[in-house]
Amino acid sequence: MERKKASDFPQEVLNLFDLYVHGDIDRRAFLDRAQKFATGAMSAAVMLDLLKPNYAWAQQVAKDDKRIRVESVDIPSPQGNGHINGYLVHPVGVAKAPGVLVVHENRGRNPYVEDVARRLGTAGFLAVAPDGLTTVGGYPGDEQKAVTLVGTVDRNKMTEDFVASAEWLKARPDCSGKIGVVGFCYGGGIANQLAVRLGSDLAAAVPFYGAQPPAADAAKIKAAMLLHYGSLDNRITGGWPAWEAALKANHVTYEGYVYEGANHGFHNDTTPRYDEAAAKLAWQRTLDWFNKYLKS
Repeated sequence: MERKKASDFPQEVLNLFDLYVHGDIDRRAFLDRAQKFATGAMSAAVMLDLLKPNYAWAQQVAKDDKRIRVESVDIPSPQGNGHINGYLVHPVGVAKAPGVLVVHENRGRNPYVEDVARRLGTAGFLAVAPDGLTTVGGYPGDEQKAVTLVGTVDRNKMTEDFVASAEWLKARPDCSGKIGVVGFCYGGGIANQLAVRLGSDLAAAVPFYGAQPPAADAAKIKAAMLLHYGSLDNRITGGWPAWEAALKANHVTYEGYVYEGANHGFHNDTTPRYDEAAAKLAWQRTLDWFNKYLKS
């Protein structure tokens, strides 16, 4: 499939796609509303197909990379759905490493998220990426099925699954005892929630375009916060000024960046919304943040 860029689509179509992938409109509604932007070469259906992820583009670190060791683990979650499957990445040759929890988008632990965990492993972190769809069969390999499955899992229990995963990671004998979290989209919202829930048990949190908690919750945060937003992502970035004010008022250690011209999902390198310059800069800042707050 030809790789497209965000600039190949009208912004209105990208906004419709954002509504579609978050379940706010269905396929028929996307096609009906995108039709006015169709051309002879690109129908509404073709635009939708081109905007969907191509996971062949996501692999930056091979599964058999000699710098890491990968295994599947089962994490107990008594307050959540009972248990959750984790994709655990060990950095080779490191007896104890700081831990990073990787939280997926609203579609379960897809190949992109697993690759992010492997990227962290090669950077010297013990990374685990749980699959919130574990109790309904796991990520199904089909994006639309994944979105549907997410809607069948109790969101409060899924949140507890990620809390349990963070606590499990922190308690591992091969973890240094310092942990952070990075999350994308839905996972960005979870990263914010974990910063609120875990207090001083979490050293660093990096939400990518994540929904913000209530302002009053900022007082509970002890983690160092690094927040990434796209300037074209009005739905999420619109909440950043108020959240920044709350972080500042409560003396939370934080840095926040709005990447000009970037859409929601700009770090996900499997779709045209990927913004290479913004993604690479945000990722380097993320690694620098974790190195500073988890390795010191």
